[in-house]
Amino acid sequence: MSLSELIAGVEEHEKTLTVFNAGEDVVAAFRERFADRNVTVRQESTPSGKPGEFVTLSEDGEVLTATSITDLQRMIEDSDVALGLADSPYQPILDHMDETMFTSWSIEQMVAASREIEDRAWRVGNGSLHAGFQYLSTLRGELPVYERLGSKNLDVHAYAAPDEDPPEHEGFTLHIERAEEIEKSWFVVFDGDGVDESKCALLAEERDPREFYGFWTYDSDTVDWIIDHLDSTYGVLEQ
Repeated sequence: MSLSELIAGVEEHEKTLTVFNAGEDVVAAFRERFADRNVTVRQESTPSGKPGEFVTLSEDGEVLTATSITDLQRMIEDSDVALGLADSPYQPILDHMDETMFTSWSIEQMVAASREIEDRAWRVGNGSLHAGFQYLSTLRGELPVYERLGSKNLDVHAYAAPDEDPPEHEGFTLHIERAEEIEKSWFVVFDGDGVDESKCALLAEERDPREFYGFWTYDSDTVDWIIDHLDSTYGVLEQ
């Protein structure tokens, strides 16, 4: 299985956010907030109108979790809280949003999500971090960040296809690969120093020019699979 096939497998599992006992304006706000996600937003009402306004998140007809509309509205109103990897008090919906496809993310959104994982690795200070930059020219602009990460007790690996001479670097291992999935994939994967609760990954592919489609995950098995795939597929070409 390739990285692209892993993304396609996640894409097949669409989630449904059902909004109960709320007005059209609330539902419209949720639809706008989840517009770049592989999530269908539905509106329903209970016969009695009780227990008030709430939302459920389901997959394949099975309800995964429920929470109050108030908590979800707070998340939307707070521009500093992202549907992503940042720690957030707005649970439990966010706990079940990992491995849900995002669609047509911009460079800015991808960078923001990548920084969340890089920051987690920095705070843990141990373990391995793997990042795919597509091309060496992109890696060049990220050298200060990854040399800084390499100054920690982290085993840092960068992957890129050659479109220019390799940059001088220190503190991390550089994998130079003429491979299609390296050219089209953006990924940042942290093994949590072996602690399942600390593992996380962002994996996406460029399907349209500078627009990325993929997912993030906290699932330890998925993180382990991605790292095993990278280790077994790509040899170390330069230290």
